[in-house]
Amino acid sequence: MPFEEGTGGEGMRVRAGARLHLGFLDLNGDLGRRFGSLGLAIEGFETCVEIRRAARLRVRGAEPERVAALLRRLAEAVGRSPDVEVEVAAAIPAHAGLGSGTQLALALARAFRAAHGLAPDTPADAEILMRGARSGIGVALFERGGFMLDAGRGPATALPPILSHLPFPRDWRAVLLIDPEAVGAHGEAERAAFAALPGFPSEAAAEICRRALMQVLPGVAEADFAAFGEGLSAIQRRLGDHFAPAQGGGRFTSARVGEVAAALSQAGALGIGQSSWGPTGFAFARDPDEAGFLAARARKAARGVEVRIHAARAVGADCED
Repeated sequence: MPFEEGTGGEGMRVRAGARLHLGFLDLNGDLGRRFGSLGLAIEGFETCVEIRRAARLRVRGAEPERVAALLRRLAEAVGRSPDVEVEVAAAIPAHAGLGSGTQLALALARAFRAAHGLAPDTPADAEILMRGARSGIGVALFERGGFMLDAGRGPATALPPILSHLPFPRDWRAVLLIDPEAVGAHGEAERAAFAALPGFPSEAAAEICRRALMQVLPGVAEADFAAFGEGLSAIQRRLGDHFAPAQGGGRFTSARVGEVAAALSQAGALGIGQSSWGPTGFAFARDPDEAGFLAARARKAARGVEVRIHAARAVGADCED
């Protein structure tokens, strides 16, 4: 529910879902914009935070030091006291390619503003808390859910603009492949990995943009699963090959996830790839029955990889006082 400026209020609970980063559009940047992304909000993982005014800052639950640092930074920026009581009741798995950092930061900011009687301002909070440095989809999906494409960053971009926001077909499912023993690149390691990668060919960026515009987006808009799946798989192959030097030489951060993804490809699955730096991989299914079939195939090849089926999340963060 919206929290209007000036209404006061003692506290707010915010629940935010995870997201899949389905690929960058242009890592070359010779047209003046770089990155751009495809992304999907999903059900089944959730970050839940509750904040109430208090005599001092106290944090319970996941990542207390990180949470406290984020709140102090936000409090200084908006001119309010950081003295609140925070409970992180649930958290999206960290460094798994599911958008945990952005969703946690924005959920905290939304709840903190509400506890102090301030109106929501997600774009400002993203800038304050340094989210959306490359991709804008995590910030936008926090607010609206669904399936999105952002335009990446230009010379004067504050937050990458969203060019397409579509409802995801209700029956389609994502089959996730999660390696609990692997961690995706993040922080300084992520920045170093980007810096060390070779230049991205302009013809590869052109193919990705064409696939996104002429297959993936129309596939979602018209519920044409084959167009969506074939286009997404092609995009992911291009990106996986580019990022391979920073991922141990393969298209997937986790070799075990890569093996399961290969088994799904042999079984006819479409829309196969890795979310962000992984280690979470994915394949898509046109309905729950096909998702169950693919999940069963994946579990036979799993070797410690967790296999889960997720529906798309059609709405943004849920807020209640």
